[in-house]
Amino acid sequence: MRSSLVVANWKMHGQKSEVTELLSAIKDGVKRGLARAEKVVICPPSLFLGQVEHELAGTEIAIGAQNAHPQTKGAFTGEVAFAMLKEFSCSFVIIGHSERRELFAETDKFVAEKFLAAQAQDLIPILCVGETQEQRESGLTKSIVLKQLQAVITEAGIEAFSNAVIAYEPIWAIGTGLTATPEQAQEVHATLRSFLAEIDQNIADNITILYGGSVKANNANALFGQADIDGALVGGASLDAEEFLTICAAA
Repeated sequence: MRSSLVVANWKMHGQKSEVTELLSAIKDGVKRGLARAEKVVICPPSLFLGQVEHELAGTEIAIGAQNAHPQTKGAFTGEVAFAMLKEFSCSFVIIGHSERRELFAETDKFVAEKFLAAQAQDLIPILCVGETQEQRESGLTKSIVLKQLQAVITEAGIEAFSNAVIAYEPIWAIGTGLTATPEQAQEVHATLRSFLAEIDQNIADNITILYGGSVKANNANALFGQADIDGALVGGASLDAEEFLTICAAA
């Protein structure tokens, strides 16, 4: 059965004092019934995972990571292994975010390797797919997102998606203030779900598909009202407790 989910991607933001303040406000909001804890995932910079684990102890708010390396160990200076994330109570990890693909040249194949490595450690991958503005204007949105999805299916198999989340994040709407209209987002979500249904109807019916692209308090209700949008991968708005909780409540 599909479930709603709101994932906070803090990206490269935060200081220790800010982490404490932000999590305190989120926990308070959850306690006051503004959001259901089991539907919330916090993905901080890896450096703060220990602090977040401590701050969220005793709550149902889940912890996720923003990235990891597919190798279990080795000479990969500056990288973090998926097994290490388990040490900090992580249950989710973002895979193939557009910033990783664009800024760090992660290929579809490398993203697929990460997906498999995450699941090997019993972590739930949040697989990101999305197109650039140029690709959208050229009518390539469908082919791009399905190519990114197919790359993982080819390596991991369709059954792997029984324990995974997909996030559609139009690159042109990340950190730009632009947002896909609810109808534009729904069209891509429906495309992804239909593609999966052609392979396995049960997987398609049950997988959670998130929207990520300048989700804010003032557009969350309209986005979540769409048939195939199950929640959000939230960037900048997740750094504001009040706005983030409003998004969670909408989901």
